This record gives sequence, C-alpha cells and structure tokens, in this order.
Amino acid sequence: MKTNNQIGLPEKQGLYDPTFEKDSCGVGFIANIKGLPSRDIVVDAYEMLRNMDHRGACGCEKNTGDGSGILTGLPTNFIRKITDEKFGVALKEDRQFGSGIVFLPQIKSERDKCIRLVENIIKEQKQSLVGWREVPVESKKADIGPTARSAEPYIMQLIVEASENLDDADFERQLYMIRKRASHLIRSNKKIKQSELFYICSLSNKIIIYKGMLTTNQLFDYFKDLRDPDYSSHIAMIHSRFSTNTFPSWDRAQPFRFMCHNGEVNTLRGNTNWMRAREGTLQSKLFGDDLNKLFPIIEPDSSDSGNFDNVLEFLYMSGRSLQESILTMIPEAWQKHSNMPDNKRSFYEYYSCLMEPWDGPAMIPFTDGNYVGAVLDRNGLRPSRYYLTHDDRIIMASEVGTLELDPALIKEKGRLQPGRIFLVDFEKGEVITDASVKSDFADRNPYGDWLNKQRIKLNHLPKPEKVPGLEKESLISRMQAFGYTLETIQFMLLPLISEERDPVGSMGNDSSLACLSDKPRMLYDYFRQLFAQVTNPAIDSIREEVITSLECYIGPEKNLLEPEESHCNRLRITHPILTNSDLMRLKKMDYRGWKSHTIDI
Repeated sequence: MKTNNQIGLPEKQGLYDPTFEKDSCGVGFIANIKGLPSRDIVVDAYEMLRNMDHRGACGCEKNTGDGSGILTGLPTNFIRKITDEKFGVALKEDRQFGSGIVFLPQIKSERDKCIRLVENIIKEQKQSLVGWREVPVESKKADIGPTARSAEPYIMQLIVEASENLDDADFERQLYMIRKRASHLIRSNKKIKQSELFYICSLSNKIIIYKGMLTTNQLFDYFKDLRDPDYSSHIAMIHSRFSTNTFPSWDRAQPFRFMCHNGEVNTLRGNTNWMRAREGTLQSKLFGDDLNKLFPIIEPDSSDSGNFDNVLEFLYMSGRSLQESILTMIPEAWQKHSNMPDNKRSFYEYYSCLMEPWDGPAMIPFTDGNYVGAVLDRNGLRPSRYYLTHDDRIIMASEVGTLELDPALIKEKGRLQPGRIFLVDFEKGEVITDASVKSDFADRNPYGDWLNKQRIKLNHLPKPEKVPGLEKESLISRMQAFGYTLETIQFMLLPLISEERDPVGSMGNDSSLACLSDKPRMLYDYFRQLFAQVTNPAIDSIREEVITSLECYIGPEKNLLEPEESHCNRLRITHPILTNSDLMRLKKMDYRGWKSHTIDI
C-alpha cells in the first residue's frame, strides 16, 4: 500500500479513500463547577483516561496507540513560571496572553522555516511574540512504539501576548486567525517536504491541549509538563481514540480545540460540501475583510471529528456562543415531537433553514474554558453518564466507573438523554438545565413570526392549470429510455399498485452494481446512500418515527453568520417524492420573487 511519507498515512488507492474515515472512542471530563483550578483535577482526569484504555486502540504494536489527549484550562501559573525561567519575561494579566502546543517537522531547516512563517503572521496580525519553548517529551520513559515514533513530530510551545487595547474575545479571535493562516500557508506548502507534520493543537488564551499518537497510559509519561505540580486547571477533558476505520496520526488525536467526540458523523460529505459552498455568501462584522483568510473553514486531511470542530470553532469565533453553535449543528428531533413548545420548535425550524444537521451517532463533550458541557445526538446511540459531587465536581464520561468515588460524596447522578444538552457555567458556578439553555435561545427572536411571514410551502405556489399525466402513446418508449424492465414492472411496481405494499425478497440482492453492470439500468440505481460502517443498528422509521424526518428546505441561502428574518425565506419540501402536480408547481413558479428554470437532461 502506498503511503504518504510525511506522516505515514496511505494515499487514496484502489478501494481505499481517506474521505470515508471515521472513528469511535472514549470521552469524558472532570471540572470544578465554581471554576477553581487545582492540581487534583488534572490528576483525576489522567486516572479517568487510564481507566478508559479499553476504549482506545493500538495496532500490532501494543505501545503504539491510536491516540489520546487532554484539554485543560490554560495553566497560567505554570506558563508564567516557564516564561520567567526561559525568557525572563513577566507576562500580562490572564487572558492577555495565549499559548499552544505546536507540532513541527523533524528536519531542522524545515522546522525553522515554519517558525519564521508563523512569526511573520503574528507580526501581520499585530500581536506580540513572547517566544518558543521546546516541550520536554520522554519517548523512552513512555515506551513509544516504532510506528508512533516514526511519525513523531518535533513539539514546541508557542506563547503570544495581546497588543494594547484588545479585549479578551478580540485577542482570542486574533489567535484563531494566526493559527488558521499558519495552517493554510504551511500544510499546503509544496516546498516544505514535511509540511503535513506542522499542526497547531490549540492556540488560545483560555485552554491548551496535549495529545499525540499515544496510548492512555503513555500520555503523562510522554509529556513532562503534565506531571509538573504547578500545572493546575479548573477543567480537564480527556479522549481515548479508537480509529475503527481511520488511520491514526499525531494530529488526529483528540481533544480538538473545542470538543472531542465518541461516534461518527454519518452526514459528513454533505456537511463538508455545504460548508464549502456557503463560503461565498459569508460576511462578518467581527472579521471584516480578513474573513477570506480563514477559508477553507474545513481544513483538508481532518477526521470527521476534526471537520466538526472546524465548523464549531468558526461559528463560535464569529460571535455565537458555544452552546448555541452546538444546538445549531446537532439539533434534537423536533419535527415530530408533539409535546415540544412552539417557541423551541420554531427555533429549530428556523436554524434548519440556515444549516443542515451534523448527524451522528455522536456524544460530544465541549468547552471554551468558560463553559463545559456535552450533547447527545437525536438517536441516542452513544452512552454518557455524569456525577455531581458535594465538593463541587462534575464528572462525565462515556461510561461509569472511570473515577473511584466515595458514594457519600455523590450529590446527583444521571445520564445524558437523546437530543439533550448538559451545561456547566463556571462564572455562575452552577449546572444549567437542558430546558433553561434551549428556552433562553428560543426566546431571543420571534422565530415563529419570522417563519410564518417568510416560509414558502408547496401548497402556497399557484396550482398549475394543466398537469401532464401518463400518455399511453409515449409510455413504453419513456419506460425504455429510463431503464424499466419487465422484472421491475412485475416484481416492484405491480405489488405497489395492486396490493399497496413494498415487495419483500429474501437472500439479498445479487444483481451487479449499476456502475459495474453490462445491462442498462435505471438512473437512480447509480446512486447509493453512504451509511456508517460502525456499530450502528438500523433505524425503524415506524417505531422510531420521532427521530426520523424527510423534510428539508431548498432555495438560496443567505449569510450564515448574521441571522435575520429573511433567512427563512426558503421553500419547505416535506417529502422527497414529488407528484406531477408538485413538479409543475415548481416548474411554473413565479412567486414572491422566486422563479425556476428547466434544465434539459
């Protein structure tokens, strides 16, 4: 199998295509609800991670893992200590400096070039470079396997200070811009042989990430920083990776910048295509003319989780709160939820006009340092358990037993339910309920009124005077042109018409795929839905009707970043099967500025 020599991943070849890669893992977090940092949070997080070793995976080498990592709040005291020791610099107040772990090429000349390019971008963004520090790693102590070591990047820590008169959020956006620009510039640079080894794990004034192609037991042995007594945090999110049909690499280890993920994104291709398509309509008051420098929003060579994180981060940096961005991307089942309040239903329907859902199965913990939470997608096919303790700790993981607790300490325990969100606000020092989070966003705008004024339905369109039916004279020739056979008519169409039932067969379908067949086939035989390849039971559309919907909105989209009433001026299609009358309504459309054009196929 041909491999990419930079990072050891196979190239596209034969039946293998990296775009189909997905993964399934163990996830969790522990945090102090009051936002108080401590060393115990970091130590307990490592215990949780080690207890989820079975959730991760390794190859034929037991000491080469699929990946593990930890996200913590920015350990400001630790960073001040190392900055004073190495650079003799006293940093500004908290949130006015940021830091991140950076993977760099193994070749020194290429590494130096990458560093110069990053420093130039920092200057162009008018921020202040404090310096670079070699991250002390101990490969021998951690017993890193040959495969992981062969792809091991050179790891450094970057520290940047804010320019004058820049508030915390603006500075964070500048750090985001630096990271995105550097990634786009370097990872696609053909003149740098090891360009794909360059990767900024995070660059933030609130959080930091240590991760790699490691097993859960290797992480703290490998990164000496994590064992430092001065390294403390109010939150720690951990991830143990099981890349079921995805090749592991150092950069694909999780957590990512705002989340980690247990599950797969089944709708990935559509999600990424739509995000790429709508880049031309995006405008941002916060980024202004610099917005184009962030494109493409979804970076190439990422996993499905990495793509999700790219979009989540973009929405957050563009002015939305983290929890609103999460609800936009992973809505609960709302179309057939008969008991859902109207304001919440309108909120979901409005945002379905703006963005398609990223559908799982998925359990996603998320944090921006100010909040931590988790969301379970509508199917609920991934476990998520939590404990709230009397000493103000919240512990959530993809299973129970990840951390030994005295039962007397447990104040509350429960599980995350399908479509529900769990949220902790560190500033308020409390857990925010699912109902409170969603009602808050649902009441911010009159979404129901907007939909009633702007939404277009098929029955709103003028009824056509003449609807073509089945013309006997041309029926046979049209059926031949579209590939119908006597077998199709006898076994598929007649039972539908005469018995009103779907024909059922046994032993599967042994006919060739349309693209490999030497027989003429119907047009739609060439199209197949891409289903997940991992641990997902089939959905019963009758018994699980509440989580299934065929409804979608079509028509021109507006600027995703600035929601307003006109965004829901789109056409709602409740079902993908259109009658001849429906087709004629669309074909003859001249309604509220909407017109259609017929393309001859």
